[in-house]
Amino acid sequence: MIVNELLTPVTAGELALPNRLIMAPMTRSRARGGLVGELTAEYYAQRAGAGLIITEGTQPCVIGQGYIDTPGLHTPEQVTAWRLVTDAVHRRGGRIAVQIMHSGRIGHPWLYPAGELPLAPSAICSGERLYTPEGLLDHPTPREMTLADIDQAIEDFASAARLAMDAGFDAVELHGASGYLIHQFLSDNTNRRTDAYGGSVAGRLRFAMEVVQAVSDAIGPGRTGLRISPGITYNGMNESDTEILYTELARALAPHDLAYVHVSENDTREVTKLIRELWQGPLILNPHPWSGEEPANPADGADALRSGLADAISFGRLWLANPDLPARIAAGGPYSEADPSTFYGGDHRGYTDYPVLPADGADR
Repeated sequence: MIVNELLTPVTAGELALPNRLIMAPMTRSRARGGLVGELTAEYYAQRAGAGLIITEGTQPCVIGQGYIDTPGLHTPEQVTAWRLVTDAVHRRGGRIAVQIMHSGRIGHPWLYPAGELPLAPSAICSGERLYTPEGLLDHPTPREMTLADIDQAIEDFASAARLAMDAGFDAVELHGASGYLIHQFLSDNTNRRTDAYGGSVAGRLRFAMEVVQAVSDAIGPGRTGLRISPGITYNGMNESDTEILYTELARALAPHDLAYVHVSENDTREVTKLIRELWQGPLILNPHPWSGEEPANPADGADALRSGLADAISFGRLWLANPDLPARIAAGGPYSEADPSTFYGGDHRGYTDYPVLPADGADR
């Protein structure tokens, strides 16, 4: 039964999770001025029944921001604001990890007080655009990072991880997916460097592994996770060697006793299987063995658990629209549908007003 597969406990590093239902990170763009507030605390607390909540991408520094109204974790004020969220989740008996996301080239001078260019492994434009209240702005060609910039970025990740512990988070997830900075170093279409951080697969892995090591040193490997998305083309990514790249990444991660590796699939099930063979630690899977935008469902997750492909399953839209997802899975549904018009920005609508099931099983 789906209930038996998804609702059993599991351990991930230092985290004892009451079930295998993970809330995937989802940008919601409701952090005015980079600060989360009471509405965000309510949003995550409503979903405290998750085995683990992973927050929206959170920038570790000013230049790491990629979108408007996304939260940061690099100032005392931001630590205090996030404490409202972690306290609210913990009061409901939940566990919460912050996803640290440096956007790299997915940024714009409009976002930065000094108006500087975004940073990236190489000076290659994304071809994407930034949404602002003034309209869409084309991403500029980023500035290629110097070795000093790379050292600073690694320290920014580690510093944000330490601040995450101060803010009461249970763990940190490093965003190595979806075309952001760590992924930009991994992929050969965004990393054209000829120094030790580019060229060969080993060179392109170096930044990711140094970030993993720095954060593990800062907060412990058992509270450190890494999200990856093999083969994804989002944000202008186009890997030419996906199977080799992620096989070698999994091999490099194997000696590290991380809390988990979080794989976001995109019609890449065979690559997931290769990763699973080499990464024997906890594996969270966002299951998409098909191409397209169709969201994952409980049956897909249960199948992945049953086969041993994953130890826990992350869902995005299901959690967004069903704050009581474990109860709905136990009851066999029904499931509310997410409203895409409220995904980014706005107020409580489409954020904290999705219904939950009362005792009689009807939405209210």
